[in-house]
Amino acid sequence: MDRRERAAGAIIGSAVGDALGAPFEFGPEGAFSARFPVPGVGGEMCGGGGWDPGEATDDTQMAILIAESLLERDGLDPADIFARFRRWAAGEPKDIGLQTEDVLTNGLPWDRAAAYHFQVNQRAAGNGALMRATTAAVRFAGAGQQATMDAARRIAALTHGDRAAWEGTAVFHELVRVALDGADPLAALPAVVGLVDPDHRRRYAVVLAADWHPADATEFNGAVWPCLGSAVWALRTTTGYEEAVRAAIDLGGDTDTVAAVTGGLAGACYGAGAIPDRWTEPLHVPLPGFGERVLRLPELLGLAHRLDS
Repeated sequence: MDRRERAAGAIIGSAVGDALGAPFEFGPEGAFSARFPVPGVGGEMCGGGGWDPGEATDDTQMAILIAESLLERDGLDPADIFARFRRWAAGEPKDIGLQTEDVLTNGLPWDRAAAYHFQVNQRAAGNGALMRATTAAVRFAGAGQQATMDAARRIAALTHGDRAAWEGTAVFHELVRVALDGADPLAALPAVVGLVDPDHRRRYAVVLAADWHPADATEFNGAVWPCLGSAVWALRTTTGYEEAVRAAIDLGGDTDTVAAVTGGLAGACYGAGAIPDRWTEPLHVPLPGFGERVLRLPELLGLAHRLDS
C-alpha cells in the first residue's frame, strides 16, 4: 500500500467516523451494535440527532478549514486559521464546542483568545483540538517528527489554552506520521509518550498503555486523554477499519469525536480502500459561513492528495 492511499484513508476515515458517530453522541454504550448487530449489512449512515445521513460535524468541518489554510497560505499561518474558524462560527454551525465557541467569540485576537479563556476558566483540556487534527497531521507528516508535533501544538493552542490538549494532539500527529510511513503506530507508542511534555507525560502514559481500557477512564471521553486513549484502544483491539470504528462508537459518550480520531488512525493504517463504499457514498461536509459549499468524496480525496504532496 502506498503513502497516498494511507493519507486518503486518514482523512476520509476520520470524516466517516465523525458522520457515523454523530447520531449516537451522548448515548449509551453498545447503541451502535444494538441497532446494527451484523457488520456489513448496511444502513449505518442513518443520520439522526439533527444530522442528515452521512453529514459530518464540526470535527471534520474545522479540519477542512485547517487544510485549506495550510494549502492556500503555503504553510502554517495561525492567524489565518483562526480567522477561518471565526467565520465558520459566525455561520451558525449545527454543533460547536462550548469552549471553542467562547474562544472564537470573545473578541480577543488569535494569539490571546484561548489563553484568556484558560486563565478565566482553568479548564481547557477538551478534545476539540484533537478532533480536527487529521488534515494537519497528513500535511506535516513529511516534515518529520519534531515539525509535525510542533505544528500540532500550535494549531491546538488556537482554541485550547491547556497544554494537555496540545500534547494529545501532538501525539496523534506523530502516530499518523508513523502510520503513513508504513510502520506500526502502536509499536511506536512508548517512544512517542517520551516526547510528551514532562508535566503531562504520566497521564498520557496511563491512557496509552497496552493494558488500559476505556472503562478505566477517570473523565468523560470528551476530555482529550480518554478520547485519545479510547481511539488507540479501538485500534489495538481490532483488526480492520470498520471494526475499529464500530468499537469506538460503541463506547458511547462523545461518539463522533472518538470515532473521528479512531477513523483517522485506522484509515492511516489500513488505507482508503478499507473504508466501505456504503459509508463514503453518502458522506458530505457542509461548511457554514462559506456559502453553500459542501465537500463530498471526490473533493475530500483531492484535498488528501494535495495535503500529502
